[in-house]
Amino acid sequence: EHGLDVDVIYGARTVDLLLIKDKIEKVATNLFYVTDDGSYGEKGFVTNALEKRINDYDICVAIGPVIMMKNVCELTKKYNLRTIVSMNPLMVDGSGMCGACRCEIEGKPKFACIDGPEFDGHKVNFDLAMKRMNIYKEEEKEKWDMMKKSLGRN
Repeated sequence: EHGLDVDVIYGARTVDLLLIKDKIEKVATNLFYVTDDGSYGEKGFVTNALEKRINDYDICVAIGPVIMMKNVCELTKKYNLRTIVSMNPLMVDGSGMCGACRCEIEGKPKFACIDGPEFDGHKVNFDLAMKRMNIYKEEEKEKWDMMKKSLGRN
């Protein structure tokens, strides 16, 4: 709509997880598929595909799992490529009241739902974000197991 050329490197673990292919195909100027298992497109990770083309870009926008955004930022930092990330994987209620989306940007606390969710990826403390995402992992597994049991599934 704005007349920009947009390349998309769309990655997933396997072809079955490329969930919005049709929508991305409508907006991408160039589209590069990458799957961890090689079931569709290039075999590997988005960082592999990005590094092959990195000198073609003025800016990188990374949206997806926190570990992927961290790896993209580590790569783009080496090439001094401005990178915007979306920290929406941390968000729960969208109001800032729960605090789940708190992240550290340049050593200062920010809330993804209030102050973002887009941030300069080179200023995000991804290690802290990933640690915070795992705080309730045990409780989530317990609830998941209880739900499966109540539905008669193992």
